Amino acid sequence: MTLIKSISGIRGTIGGPQGDNLTPIDIVKFTTAYTRFMSEKHGGKKLTIVVGRDARISGKMVNNIIEGTLLGCGADVINVGLCTTPGTEMAVITHHADGGIIITASHNPKQWNALKLLNEKGEFLSDAEGKRVLALADDESFDFPCVDCIGKVIKREDFNPTHIKQVLSLPMVDAEAVKQRKFKVVVDAVNSVGGVVIPALLRELGCEVLEINCNPDGHFAHNPEPLPENLTEIAEVIRREGADLGVVVDPDVDRLALVNEDGTMFGEEYTLVAVADYILSHTAGNTVSNLSSSRALRDVTAAHGGTYTAAAVGEVNVVTKMKEVGAIIGGEGNGGVIYPALHYGRDALVGVALFLTHLAYKGCSMSELRATYPAYFASKNKIQLTPDIDVDKVLREMKARYAGENVNDIDGVKIDFPENWVHLRKSNTEPIIRIYTEAKSQDEADTLAQRFIGEIKDICNL
Repeated sequence: MTLIKSISGIRGTIGGPQGDNLTPIDIVKFTTAYTRFMSEKHGGKKLTIVVGRDARISGKMVNNIIEGTLLGCGADVINVGLCTTPGTEMAVITHHADGGIIITASHNPKQWNALKLLNEKGEFLSDAEGKRVLALADDESFDFPCVDCIGKVIKREDFNPTHIKQVLSLPMVDAEAVKQRKFKVVVDAVNSVGGVVIPALLRELGCEVLEINCNPDGHFAHNPEPLPENLTEIAEVIRREGADLGVVVDPDVDRLALVNEDGTMFGEEYTLVAVADYILSHTAGNTVSNLSSSRALRDVTAAHGGTYTAAAVGEVNVVTKMKEVGAIIGGEGNGGVIYPALHYGRDALVGVALFLTHLAYKGCSMSELRATYPAYFASKNKIQLTPDIDVDKVLREMKARYAGENVNDIDGVKIDFPENWVHLRKSNTEPIIRIYTEAKSQDEADTLAQRFIGEIKDICNL
């Protein structure tokens, strides 16, 4: 497995040969490069870096190597331990730190881990900044500081309660309205850090909470990506227990999927749609999501008199576009809600609190709320990359074949047909080509996806 070095950080599987996997030597190498970059960016000042991790089995090991390397590079450390991705981002902001490193491979299986790199705003590094880090990683001329100049651990703290308080203090979060509904909620946190924070947040909101897979030991009970095929257990518990809804998060709690009271999926694409509907119903403004996200956000935004804009896939791209157009809500169709009133980062805690406020105000069930939104159906597929697959050739050929259609090539190739669309792109986080489609029925979306999978295989002679 080749190390994946992208806009989403440095990630790979634990163990194996140096340079081909995420080994201790690679962790030291890229942590050093990051520290060098941040020192360069901040004029050589003494740095303070926040470190947080999800509950992956390798998390403690990677944390210890990163903390020691930061100290050896002369940086001071605030270690927030077991913490969500949005919580670590908020810790950077709250402590006025110079940057942060989040130890998580997000939705990837347990053998993966990664270093997600933050700037002083608690936001991911830009593409140009990330490339500079990679360049420094290949430069071995760095002189480490002497013994009198090594860093120290300033603080070790549990930041999760602070993050919860920050979410609950948002003006658009009405905790009293939620408490009056007395929601019964089932939580599936795939045995990672969400098992700590999401039940705590829900109980603060007066919910009755039933926990499944909430032991943060890193032994994921199912595939950690919150897709319908991985959520059969929570659907069964919701029906059996007569719960009002289900809340599902990925290992680092930046993605939020919701389940209806009858065990059907609300749809992770519709997490952002529902939250945006709530925000836009109270404040006029614009929205942003990535190219792989549902048209439903565009429709809801237009209904409220706002303007929708699409960005390239990747949180940093969405954030950049949100700032450009002054979006008041945005995110990604994988259940990632970005609410700038708190911070520019996907945050499942914000998503939960805003969504439950919206549901409380509406006074309806989950399935009734879902029925108020435009009905689109997605098909999300992938093709494993091999040395024989030339992704750039595939994308060039597709763009040429469909030149007469509405084609967007800012990130792979997205072809917008009048009634449906397809988005083809190389993943930033896995060695795969993603094939996403959306249409007015599931059969149509699936058929469109299979058609393009067939065309890709034809181009590649597979």
